[in-house]
Amino acid sequence: MNVLRFRPRRRRRFVAKAIGAPRPPYGRQGPTQSGRWVVLGLGAAVVGLVAMQPPAPPTATQAALAGAQAGEIRVRFEMCGRVRHTCIVDGDTIWLNGQNLRMEGYDTPEPYTDICGGRAEVALAHRASARLRELLNANAFTVSTGGLDNTGRRTLATIRIGGRDVGDILFAEGLARKWPNGHEFWC
Repeated sequence: MNVLRFRPRRRRRFVAKAIGAPRPPYGRQGPTQSGRWVVLGLGAAVVGLVAMQPPAPPTATQAALAGAQAGEIRVRFEMCGRVRHTCIVDGDTIWLNGQNLRMEGYDTPEPYTDICGGRAEVALAHRASARLRELLNANAFTVSTGGLDNTGRRTLATIRIGGRDVGDILFAEGLARKWPNGHEFWC
């Protein structure tokens, strides 16, 4: 024998709404008072669970800079290409874990332009860049950062190897000049 189940219709709470009758007093219309407490309780539980989540792990940049401030770090550098994440731009500018750092206190020739020294300037710039790469890849170093440079796009930084500023090393080797008052000897 086939039995058809009969579903009773849902009762409308306020039928007179369609004909413009006044609304009944609030109380039977929306959620009940206990329903409100249930919603508030669930919301508080969700907020509590979110607050109890462990903190997100630090990004590579935060970890490298935090490690640099706490002690020495080691990172492998290449010369920069199209992708600039951790690489050497020139003798006084690097990218470290996605952050553009301009070394403070010294200047090296620019490898992409021969502003005043022609080919000799470009050759010296390549030697300074290669030496900076060699120093950073062969040694652990510390990084201390300051404000922004005059372009507003690079963070000023000092890199030290064994407590000695890499700018001082490049200067002693004739690959850099003191900044801002040093003579551009490559011109």
